[in-house]
Amino acid sequence: MRTRNHKYIFVIGGVMSGVGKGIATSSIGAILQAKGFMVNLMKVDPYLNVDAGTMNPTEHGEVFVLNSGLETDQDMGNYERFLGRDLGKEDYMTSGMVYKHVIDKERSLGFKGKFVEAIPHVTDEIRHRILHAADVGKSDVSVIEIGGTIGDYQNILFIEAARVLSIKNRGDVLFVLVSYLPVPGSIGEMKTRPTQNAIRQLNTYGVQPDIIIARGPMALDHKRKEKIALSCSVHPENVISAPDLESVYEVPINFERDKLGERILEGLSLKSRVRKDGLSKWKSFVNRIKNLGGEVNIAVVGKYFDTGDFVLSDAYISVIEAIKYSAYKVGVKPVLHWLNAKDFESGKAGVKELSSYDGIIVPGGFGETGIEGKLKVIQYAREKKIPYFGLCYGMQLAVVEYARNVLGFTGANTTEINPKTEYPVIDIMPDQKKKLEEENYGATMRLGAYPCTLNPGTIAARAYLSAKAFASAGGAATVSERHRHRYEVNPPFIKKLEEGGLVFSGTSPDGVLMEIAELPRKVHPFFLGTQFHPEFKARPLSPHPLFTEFMKAAVADKRKPAKP
Repeated sequence: MRTRNHKYIFVIGGVMSGVGKGIATSSIGAILQAKGFMVNLMKVDPYLNVDAGTMNPTEHGEVFVLNSGLETDQDMGNYERFLGRDLGKEDYMTSGMVYKHVIDKERSLGFKGKFVEAIPHVTDEIRHRILHAADVGKSDVSVIEIGGTIGDYQNILFIEAARVLSIKNRGDVLFVLVSYLPVPGSIGEMKTRPTQNAIRQLNTYGVQPDIIIARGPMALDHKRKEKIALSCSVHPENVISAPDLESVYEVPINFERDKLGERILEGLSLKSRVRKDGLSKWKSFVNRIKNLGGEVNIAVVGKYFDTGDFVLSDAYISVIEAIKYSAYKVGVKPVLHWLNAKDFESGKAGVKELSSYDGIIVPGGFGETGIEGKLKVIQYAREKKIPYFGLCYGMQLAVVEYARNVLGFTGANTTEINPKTEYPVIDIMPDQKKKLEEENYGATMRLGAYPCTLNPGTIAARAYLSAKAFASAGGAATVSERHRHRYEVNPPFIKKLEEGGLVFSGTSPDGVLMEIAELPRKVHPFFLGTQFHPEFKARPLSPHPLFTEFMKAAVADKRKPAKP
């Protein structure tokens, strides 16, 4: 295991949850990567779930799926987007994973009859996973975000493991505290006391932060930097201002204004490996955001809206960001409109209002809530030629709608909703039926990266590859995309759907599973759905080609006369 001179940075949150540890961790990773270091970012979630797969997105946020198929916290998505590359399953850890491993090991006499305790056996397992992730990732620096907030009972063992690691690797470990400095409206002054108290509590765990990232509604002035430094035993230069910004993608640039990268390298006895500005492309991306030429209105028709608007950015964060990246590439600002599918189902909203949007997206989901409403939306988009993009469930429902309203298969459905439908155009994979019968819902889906073979001459193929690239690939090209679903287009209906005009432009290499469905451009400007989740592969500096193709169609649609 490669641990000699490896560097570790632990990011811990103070004062309150939602303070921005994930974006801070992502930004630190981007900064270090820009300075020439290989970085692995690791998320530690203190909950007892083994993974995030069974969590309700309205409560916990989006479930982000890695190439490996591991279902993780949404912060892993932020990590990949800021680094611009994929992360491995070793870069994610939960209390459930750790405890399950320790208990399984004890049951199999792996501890040779010893008395098994939280300390040292659980903390040893935590440290082992941190070291293993560094080894697998062949990184120079590991940045580990410990979930939760100082004072939470759940994350004490992770902080203890970090403390022990810092002793065993003295000089190679930094602790970064991301804390919040409120400005009470009745006082109008930024208050430092909550952060001071958080650090004192962290000190009781035997940990002293080396760097404090001071989050707040406004920039931190020099006076408060000195006050925090004096009371919290850090150098004033190691107190980094982190005000609210218009875009999270400005955060690395803002950190560098306070020379966070230099402070980290100095604390770890490292020197930058590059002379040029490694963040130049990132800065160009941010500048592009600030100089967009116009707006495009996109309707997102979903179901996870019932607990208030504040959940939207968490439940659909990868979709939101993927839309942004492609819109920025095309040169427009996306204006997202959140439409509840249940309103179309109940009649509270009429489909004619969809004519005011330049594009419509139906994202992934599970269950029957709002399904008939989504089908009405899809039918209207198809008939009125409004650019439509269906993601996972959005593709399955597009197939259902087409079967019902074009092929005349009255009552066609997915067996997830109606197991007894006469036309089960969407059905569950046979090898998963037994698991569902046993109520074993965890990790029973088709998860992670799978190959998709593109059919030439289709919208999908042209989006991914140029004609020249397709020709050099011998007329057949394969891409890799991430999945999270149980149901598929039912093979007995594929030929009937194709004969009826639906094109399956992407399939599994063996041709059994339908990965992309679309209508030809001569029939519709953009009507396409994917069985996979392309949003998981979208990056700020490399937008996903299918989102970009959709956005181009939406911009073109915007220039057309109003729809009847």
